[in-house]
Amino acid sequence: MGAVPFSIDKNLLIMTESNSFETPNPVPPEPTPEKPRGGNRGLLYGILIVALAGTWGYLIWDKSRSNQKVETLQTQVTTTDSSKNVVQEQYQAALARLDQLTSVNDSLIHTKNKEIADMKARIQSILNKSNASAAELKEAQTLIARLNSRIEGYKSEIEKLQGEKIVLVTQRDSIRRNYDTVSLQNQQLNQEVQLGSVLHASNIRIVPMHLRKNGREVETSKATRADMMRISFDIDENRIADSGQKVIYVCVTAPDGSPLAVESLGSGRFTLADGTEKLFTAQKTIDYVTGEKQAVSIDWKQDVEFKPGDYKVEIYHEGYKIGNGNISMRKGGLF
Repeated sequence: MGAVPFSIDKNLLIMTESNSFETPNPVPPEPTPEKPRGGNRGLLYGILIVALAGTWGYLIWDKSRSNQKVETLQTQVTTTDSSKNVVQEQYQAALARLDQLTSVNDSLIHTKNKEIADMKARIQSILNKSNASAAELKEAQTLIARLNSRIEGYKSEIEKLQGEKIVLVTQRDSIRRNYDTVSLQNQQLNQEVQLGSVLHASNIRIVPMHLRKNGREVETSKATRADMMRISFDIDENRIADSGQKVIYVCVTAPDGSPLAVESLGSGRFTLADGTEKLFTAQKTIDYVTGEKQAVSIDWKQDVEFKPGDYKVEIYHEGYKIGNGNISMRKGGLF
């Protein structure tokens, strides 16, 4: 199949080119329609509304932030007050312990008074502040901890001192008991020595005597004839009693039970070993020699007649009775 011949009309080509580059009557462009003025006003209102909404949003956000700040500050204040209360309670507890220790051992606490006073003053100055900072409250807690440490140390010292005191008191009581025991033993020994040094009278004789006009002495048993009573005895050997002057007391009791005692004739009172006093009829001081036997004689002359009946004679030395005897005188008669 053969190719089909293609031919272009030259006139048609020229016309087409002329129409493409030459426009004898150009068509004017259509005018752009104007936008109504109401559209611009809506846009302005929109912008103002957005701006107003943004302002209110900022104000609301700022107020919320301020409220948060206030709440935070209030929380901080509450926390600070709570911390301050805790510090105050800790301080009061420490003071209570300190007062208790002071009542137990005031002298020990006073020796540390300057250090304690300084810490107490600083703690109290912080607690007195209405707006004490957290750092100051922490400082107060540190000081309270140090104060408690000092208190524990004082407590240990006091307990140690109390323990030593108990030991000393125990030792003192033991020494006192030993001393009392030794004192009692010494007292008993002294009593034994004293008793051992008391003289003893033996061979006691009581003889009524009649004095004749010529001065001769005659024994009698008649009360009406008796002018005096002679009391004689022996002081036995004693190797405990020291040599020296010894006072011997003689007590004579009349038949009616009354003591024969006339002060003008030398009678008087002496003290017994039990502390009581007793009337004596006559006394005599002798020079005693340790370990030797000695004879003693005492005469009693009274200013009235002797009454008939039984007479009792007691002899005393150092407050102890060392011998006794009896004599009976009869009524009248020549001899």
